[in-house]
Amino acid sequence: MRIFITGATGFIGSAIVAELLKAGHQVLGLTRSDAGAQSLIAAGAEVFRGDLQDLDSLRRGAVAADGVIHTAFNHDFSQFVANCEADRLAIEALGSALEGSDRPLVITSGTGMGAAAPGRPATEDNFDANHPNPRKASELAGAVVANRGVNVSVVRLPQVHDTVRQGLISPLIDLARAKGVSAFVGDGSNRWPAVHVSDAARLYRLALERAQPGSRYHAVAEEGIAMRRIAEVIGQGLKIPTVSVSAEETPVHFGWLAGFVGRDLPASGAWTQEVLGWRPTGPDLIADLEGMNYFGV
Repeated sequence: MRIFITGATGFIGSAIVAELLKAGHQVLGLTRSDAGAQSLIAAGAEVFRGDLQDLDSLRRGAVAADGVIHTAFNHDFSQFVANCEADRLAIEALGSALEGSDRPLVITSGTGMGAAAPGRPATEDNFDANHPNPRKASELAGAVVANRGVNVSVVRLPQVHDTVRQGLISPLIDLARAKGVSAFVGDGSNRWPAVHVSDAARLYRLALERAQPGSRYHAVAEEGIAMRRIAEVIGQGLKIPTVSVSAEETPVHFGWLAGFVGRDLPASGAWTQEVLGWRPTGPDLIADLEGMNYFGV
């Protein structure tokens, strides 16, 4: 298959490109820069010039492909609501190019969208259209294009990691370095789920190849790692103290991360593993955090 990928030069997208090429697919990667074009060519992919804000370029890329994987997202959390709205528009544009065909569209969301009740792991069968997280716009857009007959499915991501990047934990590391302490909220028992980037890439490929319309898949290898444990490993790596921050102190200490660090967000990937035969094999989150070079360039 010839697959159009948005976010093809990003952390997760570049891993998906490698996974698809290894499986014998052709890849058409979206990029707006010369550096991105060079990295795609070096990987063995075709270059498609365009931009996430240029909806016509997204439609043209989708028209030229047998399937689409959409991973591009602006992670500037100071404009999170606007970025979620931009993602909605991008998904609807991609979907419009696939109407009237069975070509698959795989979009991206977060495992938090599957949360049903406090303390219970999020699951693939749950989605709250009234969820307070603006990222719900991505799945609502998926439902809109599905109602138009598009073969759309969703991959929900937890913290995606290797020894260089770890999702929202990467800015936590930067914050700990700047503050001189590695902090968690309260007793630090709240949990975040995780997956190695190589396992996430393989799940995207399986979701594309098996194309079950309307399905939601959780790229979850670990259901939940306690934030205290994460903070402790970061503190050891940076050689700084690990401290508890009260709920009242959280906004001042964590800034924009305050909306995330104290939340308990466990998630299950059991159904995904069962239906797709997906078995995570990569290193776990703590192993990657322990393997980081905290003082490298």
